[in-house]
Amino acid sequence: MIDSHCHLAGEEFQEDLQPVIDRAVGAGVTGALVIVDALDDAECERARRVVAAWSGVRVSIGVHPHAAGKCAEDDAQAERVVVTRLDERPEARAIGEIGLDYHYDFSPRPVQHAVFRAQIRLARRRGLPIVIHTREAEDDTFRILTEESAHEVGGVFHCFTGDRAMAQRALDLGFHLSLAGIVTFPRATELHEVAKRVPLDRLLVETDSPFLAPVPHRGTRNEPARVVRVAETIAALRDVPVDEIAEATDANFRRLFRP
Repeated sequence: MIDSHCHLAGEEFQEDLQPVIDRAVGAGVTGALVIVDALDDAECERARRVVAAWSGVRVSIGVHPHAAGKCAEDDAQAERVVVTRLDERPEARAIGEIGLDYHYDFSPRPVQHAVFRAQIRLARRRGLPIVIHTREAEDDTFRILTEESAHEVGGVFHCFTGDRAMAQRALDLGFHLSLAGIVTFPRATELHEVAKRVPLDRLLVETDSPFLAPVPHRGTRNEPARVVRVAETIAALRDVPVDEIAEATDANFRRLFRP
């Protein structure tokens, strides 16, 4: 099983990275896509340590919408920084996470739009898939993806929490859906319906660790080993063996990210 989205290069894992990796491997997790903030020098350096410690790790590099405001004075800065980071990291397989976040609005929306567009264009030039973050910005996210021809490279809506209609919009654009620990929450009934219906060849699983620990671990630091719990929940919702979910999501990951 592969954790398609985690933040192992974050400060939260600095003190016990190896035990976290050991628990993941012990749980049957064979690899992970580690998300790296292109503007964070310290995180980029920690990512080197993660890659060295776990051969199954690949990385995705991008400028998150929360950080887009750091590029407000220079629209091309995000692109230049991501290009530099990609050239430094032969294990990079995607650009992200990128997108829009209107819940916090840590960055001005016009700047979020510009940085998002720049990174989609870069992804198309490099032939890399994109990892999408969208929160309370559904219409603008889909509009920009369409206008920038993001279907040419595809990618994944990470930590998908939308309804069935939004899921269909993402699928129609050729994107995958990645489900995280929220699918284990009893009250996430609409997400349960999405989990039952998303085509198996477009499904991924993730932890988004250290965030969003699944039941029964809510309120604790999440980690890649717990992606198994996400897969088990989806399997139960679909009434299929968990091995079927593991095999499908692993194949999807390999096809999308070419690890």
